[in-house]
Amino acid sequence: MKKIGLKILVCFVLFVSCSEEVIDDTGAGSVKGRVVDSQTFEPIKNARISSSPATNTYFTDDNGDFVFDKIVVGKYSFQAQKEGYTAKFEAANVNRNSTTQIVFELEISTANNKPPAIPVLTAPADNAKSQALQLNLTWTATDQESDALTYVVTVKNGTTDVVTTYPDLKTAALELSGLSYSTKYYWQVSASDGINPPTNSVTKTFTTLAFPNPRFLYIKKVNSNNVIYTADELGNELQLTSSEVNSYRPRKNLQIKKIAYISSDGSQNQIYTMNPDGSGVFKVTNSIPVAGFNMEHVNYCWSTNGSQLIYPNFDKLYRINSNGGGLIQLFKTPNGKFISECDWSQDGSKIVLKVNDISGYNVEIYVINTSGTVLYEVLSGFNGAVSGLNISVDNEKIVYTRDVSGYESSNYRRMDSRIFVYNRTANTSTELDIEKPTGYNDLDVKFSPNEADVIFVNTSNDGISIKNIQTASLTQTDSRVTLFSGGSMPEWK
Repeated sequence: MKKIGLKILVCFVLFVSCSEEVIDDTGAGSVKGRVVDSQTFEPIKNARISSSPATNTYFTDDNGDFVFDKIVVGKYSFQAQKEGYTAKFEAANVNRNSTTQIVFELEISTANNKPPAIPVLTAPADNAKSQALQLNLTWTATDQESDALTYVVTVKNGTTDVVTTYPDLKTAALELSGLSYSTKYYWQVSASDGINPPTNSVTKTFTTLAFPNPRFLYIKKVNSNNVIYTADELGNELQLTSSEVNSYRPRKNLQIKKIAYISSDGSQNQIYTMNPDGSGVFKVTNSIPVAGFNMEHVNYCWSTNGSQLIYPNFDKLYRINSNGGGLIQLFKTPNGKFISECDWSQDGSKIVLKVNDISGYNVEIYVINTSGTVLYEVLSGFNGAVSGLNISVDNEKIVYTRDVSGYESSNYRRMDSRIFVYNRTANTSTELDIEKPTGYNDLDVKFSPNEADVIFVNTSNDGISIKNIQTASLTQTDSRVTLFSGGSMPEWK
């Protein structure tokens, strides 16, 4: 019996010893954490924290912190809850004698919160005309829960396609300034309560005041494209065509109040017309495009009454009605040279042509009638480039520019381009003495409206410097004036 009792005692001791060893291996650890707003990362106090398997329940302090102390090691799922927020779970392993860190990022609950009503645009009225260059945009917006609203206003320039965004507005109004003349604008308002997705208004439009007395047209380089601008005599300017496409050679017709220009249409270049403010774009040419040796040096012309245009397509000259109909071939060069420039006399009886080879050289300038008969020659037999072509109202003078250096290159660089005036009666060309700086070129010349001056482009002969539009008197030597910087292909009406 004593042996049996001893055996039982030994087994009991071993059982107790084994049980104590398992509990000691399990042990306890702690969990510390913080609850924050998912957007602002600000701490959230009084958030309820619980666990599964269940231990204790705690609430976060002012700093959003909580602690679970001395909980048995193992795998847990912790939950954070706060009214107005979506509950979130985080898994955690509790290890012996260590602290596990948890961060809850709670998102604001939208389950019971309604989004703002769609904003209503109140001023200016939709499609309002002649709006000032500085004006107030106003709108109304409401929220069912009276949540504080913020607004984003988006404004698009209908000419340039530039979109301007005005974010984080606290009031239902925005003062716009620096608007462009004769420009259609599109605007929209987005309202946000900071909880729900924003609501967007309809899009409305308004158009600003007409541009005052725009006598000048020219192009500027924008985003590597030629873009047409108009300007007044004070230097105020207005962009007329998009900077996303190439547009060349703006030419105005005063009788029908239209501007013609060349613009890219895929791989071809076509003639378009538009209103003086850039609206009402119409494609004139279609089947036969404008074409030549280099589109930077190709020109066309209106008839005086605006009913027709003439333009080159390599070695042929075409006439087309400004409505796109009545296309006919007027002339074909007898030697296969390309027609690069043309000008139609005021009385409609004569057309001046500049022709050249495929490289832009071996230039000839001559005058034809509308039947295609060559009447007389102005220039031939010179090396170098020639550009710019304009005939006077009385058909007695023709102005053009010629590189007197005779330099010729594959990139059509000019070294010493000067202005010449051809006199029909004397049958001579005379250089215009306007004190051109050495190392510069005068290009793309035209008579002023009263033919007392000329307008032209002046630029360094390095081929990369800025181009400036200048004027000079036909009779005064020291009369050179810069009108616009960074412009070319000028028109003055």
